Amino acid sequence: MFNNIFKFRVSLTILLSCFLATYMAVYRPGYLVSPNFLGMLIGAQFLALILWNYATRFFPFLLIAFLGAAIALPLQGVWTSARWLVLGAGALVGLIIYMKDRQHFFGAFHVAAFFCVVAAMVSAQMSAYSSLALLKSFSLFLLFLYGASGARLAASGRTAQFSSGLLLGFELLVYFTAAAYLVVHYELFGNPNSLGALMGVAAVPIMLWGVLVSDKAIVRRRRTFALCLAILLLLVSYSRASIAAAIISCVLLCIVARRYKLLVQGSAIAILLAVLVVVLVPPQTEKSASVPSAFLYKGHQDSGVLGSRASVWRQTISTIEEHPWFGTGFGTADALEGSSRDSALFSSTSNTSREHGNSYLAIAEGLGIVGMLPFAAIILLLINNVRRVWFAAWHLRSVHSLAILFVSILSAGLIHAAFEDWLFSVGYYLCVFFWALAFMLVDLMPATEDRPALGSTSSRTYIDTFAAVPSAR
Repeated sequence: MFNNIFKFRVSLTILLSCFLATYMAVYRPGYLVSPNFLGMLIGAQFLALILWNYATRFFPFLLIAFLGAAIALPLQGVWTSARWLVLGAGALVGLIIYMKDRQHFFGAFHVAAFFCVVAAMVSAQMSAYSSLALLKSFSLFLLFLYGASGARLAASGRTAQFSSGLLLGFELLVYFTAAAYLVVHYELFGNPNSLGALMGVAAVPIMLWGVLVSDKAIVRRRRTFALCLAILLLLVSYSRASIAAAIISCVLLCIVARRYKLLVQGSAIAILLAVLVVVLVPPQTEKSASVPSAFLYKGHQDSGVLGSRASVWRQTISTIEEHPWFGTGFGTADALEGSSRDSALFSSTSNTSREHGNSYLAIAEGLGIVGMLPFAAIILLLINNVRRVWFAAWHLRSVHSLAILFVSILSAGLIHAAFEDWLFSVGYYLCVFFWALAFMLVDLMPATEDRPALGSTSSRTYIDTFAAVPSAR
């Protein structure tokens, strides 16, 4: 029966493709010589191929699409607009596939996500750029829809394959980024804070987890080398928020695993790399700065550790006081007198947004006290999930669960978001990665005595469910 359905679908696809090709050749021959149209056609075919094997291929492709829009490489402009098509297609197809499963589940976390979207769309009416705010709200809807459906398919029933693919993908990304920054001296991400965010929130925790769960010595040594490169790139960025987030996440991971010796060794290596970075790549503001001064003050001792954030925080708090209840509109800043109302269609501009230096203050400014309530709820639910997994891992003395990898990244992200405003900026690759993992974590939560694991038909206990997740090899 399944083979007959599969053959029918393949035959129908080939027939429709032939019909479309014949129509274009006869009635629209001009399109076949247009580079833009051919590029769109090839992209659509490639997307269809990815969607054909949705569970295994789409999540990495989504990350590539959003990462491609952020790095200074050819086709960056194409990815800037195409990423939204990829996200929309993934959300729609993921919802269809997920709803076919009779055991599909939506809980408090997903309800909070729904009300976040509602609050964002309502706030768009308060914005000086209501159309742009509505588009940003719709992008949040697509992200949360994908997270509540399609993202959960990526790790469901294949945790070992997912973790192995994630480790390999980030290992290759670290090598590529290291070659660009340390060998070619080409700044892929432009802003050093973007490099720091990628390394501190994602790459360093992922590679450390990979070292902890590796069984083969050769794999452990290879991942250790990639971890050292990721730490080096993190230090080269001089991003204090990223460094702090990585430190806290890695310390928690080592303590939970009872790997105190590794924690001491890693700290010594990090200090040596920090000295090397200050000597060879000192901060531009002060070439002769000491190691503490270089990383804590970046050569600006007079303004203090948080001097670069104080002014933007004060400005954001001032705007919140002016619009306390309903905010200025999701993802948009308060209109400046005489500023242009022109805005880009696929990305934000300086006319419609500004730096806040804190994701939580940014959402408070955009939605006000009333609108931010569902966002506060989903963040608190996420923090509770992260807390439960950390405590479960501590009691089991094991970090082999995929949930531990997720919470190490999410912990770093929650800390980093207190100093950068990317947590609800859907166009930013780290935002997409963060919330996809947050929704996946809901299905990987350890069971309790009175609550079986999601998707299970038996009353497995807290320890059995959590320990059953296989490790990455």
